[in-house]
Amino acid sequence: MARRDYLTQTELMVLLAIVRLGKEAYAVPIAAEIHARTGREMATASVYAVLERLEDATLVESELGEATAERGGRAKTYYRLTAQGLAQVRETQRALQQLWRGLPRIRSKPA
Repeated sequence: MARRDYLTQTELMVLLAIVRLGKEAYAVPIAAEIHARTGREMATASVYAVLERLEDATLVESELGEATAERGGRAKTYYRLTAQGLAQVRETQRALQQLWRGLPRIRSKPA
């Protein structure tokens, strides 16, 4: 499959949630942050699928935390953006701003 050079909306939301969460960016709070900011519910399994895709594309990197008792001794996997991931977020922001710039006012009903 050919590699894309753009982010999907869901990938962008996950990346932005990671930036917002900083050192606390793992799947559960990422899903909660997306829901809190957008009202969109995202299953934890979906977050993991996106994170795996982003990691494969070298846009994020992960690090295993300490094992915790509340997780039955399992460790959390924390995520952070790579330099390439941050560049991709900035490029997406620039592209979207260009698309919005000069747009006629959007009405609730078609003209």
